Amino acid sequence: MSTVKLDEGLIQGDSVSSILDSAMDAHGGVLRLTPTWVPRSFLHPGRRIKLHPSDYYRFGADRGGIDERWFGSTTDAANEGRVWHEGQSFCLFEGKKFMLKDAVAERGNDIVGEAIYSKYDRWPVYSKFFDNMGPIPHHMHQSFEDAELVGQEGKPESYYFPPQLNNVDNNFSYTFMGLEPGTQPEDVRRCLENWNEGDNGILDLSRAYRLKRGTGWLIPPGVLHAPGSLCTYEPQWGSDVFGMYQSIVEGRYVPWSLLVKDMPEDKHQDLDFIVGQLDWDKNVDTHFKNSNYLEPVRDEKRSGDGYEDLWIVYGTVDGAQLFSAKELTIAPGAKCVLKDGAASSWITVQGRGRIGNLDLQTPAMIRFGENTTDEVFISHVAATNGVEIENLGSEPLVGLRYFGPNAHTDIPKAGS
Repeated sequence: MSTVKLDEGLIQGDSVSSILDSAMDAHGGVLRLTPTWVPRSFLHPGRRIKLHPSDYYRFGADRGGIDERWFGSTTDAANEGRVWHEGQSFCLFEGKKFMLKDAVAERGNDIVGEAIYSKYDRWPVYSKFFDNMGPIPHHMHQSFEDAELVGQEGKPESYYFPPQLNNVDNNFSYTFMGLEPGTQPEDVRRCLENWNEGDNGILDLSRAYRLKRGTGWLIPPGVLHAPGSLCTYEPQWGSDVFGMYQSIVEGRYVPWSLLVKDMPEDKHQDLDFIVGQLDWDKNVDTHFKNSNYLEPVRDEKRSGDGYEDLWIVYGTVDGAQLFSAKELTIAPGAKCVLKDGAASSWITVQGRGRIGNLDLQTPAMIRFGENTTDEVFISHVAATNGVEIENLGSEPLVGLRYFGPNAHTDIPKAGS
């Protein structure tokens, strides 16, 4: 296993304030972020997130392969045996690292905006590339109410399938979502009763949707889904709660502990309680696709000559605008001033350019522990003042950026 430590030389404590001020001043409120890698013990990496082929098991084979890269995260990854900072994003300035989490704690109003910081006291969302060779278990993320039972927060999430990260489909480019209309709670209960008898058959109660590059989905909490094998950009709430409801995937056994890990201990064998954590109406929605499928929508106000800004994640979850995302494409030689009303986290997926005075470059391959120039956090100060982005390459410069709660007054509705 590699001896590289991602937190080597990390600045913490009182020293963060000084280096943060210098970084903010030097780059107009734009912070450089380093790659944040996350392994999953129960999944098989899809190998499309630019990590060097030798580095997919750098946390140790017992921890599983690295199949996720997290962006702009102040959220811990809920993994057994995790390193202490797993899931947390680091900022980089003049060769020195400090945590984005600490930056928000020091200057929350400037970094994430007063509206977010005063309400949440943190950056309450994150996004990631989620990249697997095959499908993962049919699972759900708890609602805020159910997650609170174990001292956690709920987790609505969303999908976007970037064409630049999906040169191949891998093994199963379909995602089961929800349950077939007419399914009854006792049907799911029966699947749980059959957990140790082999495949518990829960996919027989669901339907699969073919995944299409350049489109996406909203996934409310409590809705079952078994993500397929396209590499996915996933803006979501800052939580890592889940419950796996499928007992065997591609011949791999899913332990019962992954079903109940975020449920009260005295309910771990209470099948009615476990079934009750599902949002039944949303799971059996006869118009599930109409309610949750997302096609890109051009933002006419923020597009212009040589550049186009698309809404890729939009709409609300139970009436609340919790997160959203956009895709900005700038033609070779073109530039624009990006002026949003809220902070965002940016990842470059194609091309070369600059944001303010910071380089942007999409890497072809990344070694574990290597710093890159493809990721930044656009603070609230930078977003509201405006920051210039220029394409300095010979192909389109494309960046994905996601936002926190209530960032927009003109966001499209799901179904647009």
